Formats: sequence, C-alpha cells, structure tokens
Amino acid sequence: MDKQEILAQALAARQQEIMHYQINIDNYTLAIEHITASGDTDLDGFKQHLTSLLATEKLEQKKARVIHDVIQQQLI
Repeated sequence: MDKQEILAQALAARQQEIMHYQINIDNYTLAIEHITASGDTDLDGFKQHLTSLLATEKLEQKKARVIHDVIQQQLI
C-alpha cells in the first residue's frame, strides 16, 4: 500500500468521523429542543448534560475537519 492509498483511506475515515459528529449534533440539538418544548423540569439536568455534549461534539467536528482538509490537500 502506498502513501496515496493510505491517505485516501484516512480521508474516508475522517469523512465518516465528521458524519458521526453531525449525527450526534443533530440528535442533541433536537433533544434539547424537545426537552425545552416539553417544559419538563425533571429533565433540566439531562438538558444541561446534552448542552455540554453538544458543545464538545461541535468542537471535535471542527478538529476532524481540519485533519480532513489537510489530508485532502495531500491528495491533490
């Protein structure tokens, strides 16, 4: 396996990683909206937890995009 093949595999893996982050971002965002709309104060702690997870997922997705972009540059 040569460098180009390894980079191509790494790029595909980063694309999947970015998509997984996006799925979590979408799920957490919708769950927060759902909890807010429900007005169920019993879920306030869970909502705060989801808010924290959402921020983490967004940051990690940004990091994954940086690596994705530099891998892609090497393949051009």
